[in-house]
Amino acid sequence: MTQLSLQFVESITEISPATWNGLAGTDNPFMRHEFLVALEETHCTTRATGWQPHHIIVRSDDDGLAAAVMPLYLKTNSYGEYVFDWSWAHAYQQHGMAYYPKFVTSAPFTPSTGRRCFIRPDIDESEVLQLITEKVQESAEFIQASSWHILFPTETEHEQLNALGLMPRTACQFHWANRGYSSFDDFLATMSSRKRKNIRKERRKVAEEGIHFRRMEGEEISETIWQEFYTFYQSTYLMRGMQGYLTQDFFLQLSRTMPKQLFMICAEQDGKLIAAALFFKSSDTLFGRYWGSAQDYQFLHFETCYYQGQDYAIEHGFKYFDSGAQGEHKIQRGFEPIFTFSNHWIAHPGFRAAVQHFLDEEASHIKNYKTEAASLLPFKTS
Repeated sequence: MTQLSLQFVESITEISPATWNGLAGTDNPFMRHEFLVALEETHCTTRATGWQPHHIIVRSDDDGLAAAVMPLYLKTNSYGEYVFDWSWAHAYQQHGMAYYPKFVTSAPFTPSTGRRCFIRPDIDESEVLQLITEKVQESAEFIQASSWHILFPTETEHEQLNALGLMPRTACQFHWANRGYSSFDDFLATMSSRKRKNIRKERRKVAEEGIHFRRMEGEEISETIWQEFYTFYQSTYLMRGMQGYLTQDFFLQLSRTMPKQLFMICAEQDGKLIAAALFFKSSDTLFGRYWGSAQDYQFLHFETCYYQGQDYAIEHGFKYFDSGAQGEHKIQRGFEPIFTFSNHWIAHPGFRAAVQHFLDEEASHIKNYKTEAASLLPFKTS
């Protein structure tokens, strides 16, 4: 059995890019060292924002080399997580107890499924996960953190963490699958006539407004375009009385450090940029993430964020399109319901039992919801 030792670090910069990316890879844009360091260096994940880095590195005592890494944050709020536990925090408060701080393992501000623990192939996964679980719980108890939450892990990790006693939770998102379509019309041909006509009507309405679209790969996006995009991005939050989580410097840094995994859809009218959507990409998946517009145009959001993304995925051979959290309006546009996962450890035994009861009831509702959502898909039935 390999002897392992674990260390918590207060900044991703304490782990070299070669070490982190050597274990995590660079295909998932949201787990790259470059993405996580950009969040820190542009002040998106700091103690002040409630996202204090507390990352994990596990080393093999046999060779002194990194055996595993995992992102971890000490949270003092529940913003930017997309797995909602506000009611749990409220219940703690009602009982005169502190829910914060808590530990969270996730890609900050990013509701996208991906591996969360990255382990060297020659190291036993179960040993690493057991060690991490023990040490995070020990640290939580020492600093009086209420809990630990692993958000949007893969289904395999979800099951492994469940076996270690971290309570399972499921939710539902809507993703699009490219089933070898040769064109957008080929995709539409799989739909019922009425649904197909609705989508064509929406696309035609945008075109009739004189709106044209331009794709810009990461290397092509100028600082001026980034500035305009950032104004649009903030506008989507200001409409809800909020500020966006991310800074303009964050986007500019990503454009320098990982441009090949970014592209932007720009909507223009009379030669002027009126809206934009930023996408990320892995080797097989398109990720729609941030968008905004100068003013409200009918169907412009659907065209910019969904139809243009589907066009791009078909043209470039991407298998999947993950368009983000929530959004039942995506169903009629061919985005299918899928399960997403999280795992939770609650330090307090009484609250742990109450949360488990809540999750058991919620799981039944989520399962029924997914079934009902799937019944509303626009595709032809045989």
